[in-house]
Amino acid sequence: MSTAFEIQPVGRFDGECEPVKRPKEIACFSYDDKHEFHLDDRSMQWYYPPELGADLSKGFDQFVKHDDSKDEHIDSLLKTIIAHEEEEGKKVDAQVVTWRGMMTKIMAAPFEDRDGFEMNATLYQDCIFIEENHAYKQASQQEQQQQQRQQQSRRGQFPPDVMTYWGYKFETLCCLPRPWGEITRDFIENRDKEIVSNKAQYCSVVRTGIGKTTLCLGGEVDAIWDSKPAQKGAPINWIELKTSVEIRDDRTMQNFERKLMKFWIQSFLLGVPRIIVGFRSQQGILTKLEEIQTAKIPETASKRGVRSWNANMCINFASGFLDWLRNTIDDEGVWRIRRLPRSGSIEVFKVEEVGHGSILTDEFINWRIKLSLGSGREST
Repeated sequence: MSTAFEIQPVGRFDGECEPVKRPKEIACFSYDDKHEFHLDDRSMQWYYPPELGADLSKGFDQFVKHDDSKDEHIDSLLKTIIAHEEEEGKKVDAQVVTWRGMMTKIMAAPFEDRDGFEMNATLYQDCIFIEENHAYKQASQQEQQQQQRQQQSRRGQFPPDVMTYWGYKFETLCCLPRPWGEITRDFIENRDKEIVSNKAQYCSVVRTGIGKTTLCLGGEVDAIWDSKPAQKGAPINWIELKTSVEIRDDRTMQNFERKLMKFWIQSFLLGVPRIIVGFRSQQGILTKLEEIQTAKIPETASKRGVRSWNANMCINFASGFLDWLRNTIDDEGVWRIRRLPRSGSIEVFKVEEVGHGSILTDEFINWRIKLSLGSGREST
């Protein structure tokens, strides 16, 4: 039996914003250039502006692409939480643990209904752990790419694989593996010749809160502006890197305004203060850079009369949904969180009566048992 949280009418989420806790990094991890996991910041990158006029298609034939056909669940996030809890000697204080991408889908739901989503969730020690339903993600990606290929062949545009590559190429052009003072001029000037790979990632794990719900979120961060502060939990000058087609008319302006919602949500959730947007031509040539302050996006959108989305409504919707979810998922087993394309509601129903499926690893469960037996201390 399923129960549903109604998205419409979205007007009921208008009004003063629910309280939000500033995201604080509590831990981090890296994937190296072979996409192997490490409990450190070895894959952190530093921002340095790219040269305009770069061809974002260059090097596509050498692209080292991570194979995402394997379901990685939330294993890396759980490993990082274990290490953090070992250090602190207590459970992380959170009522929901998930990837930033899952919360982005939920926060955007009032204004983004074209694509559906499916997630798996399980309750363990009064906390809901949520992962993406991998089979649904793979099927959706294949369907979207097929539709894009059909549309683009008719319009004479680039294939979707090449257009996806443009984003990774932009990141390569914008990033240094070490601070600027430690990098040679030759390396900086020849970033255009670097082979592009999406295997290496730096992931930040933060504790944040929306309304009455405390969350622990993990997500990739593209680069840092200067350096990490010595004090743990202090704000970090992260940079989010994005590409978008250059704004030439009302249609491209409206498309960019809709993109701004996703840009804002993704950066807001991890506490990323600055977004660098690389505008490109239809042919994939980098034509312009724009720096956007994350905190100013809602105000700017409001002043420009943007009606396609509203930041307070995104936050209030997420707050209401999380309250409802915590009351709905009240027992063990595996639950499905589903929103069908164009649907006005998010359904939740149980797919496995007992256990935690593949969402939680044996390592994590064993650690939590050991922690509760050994410490006898409550989480704070």
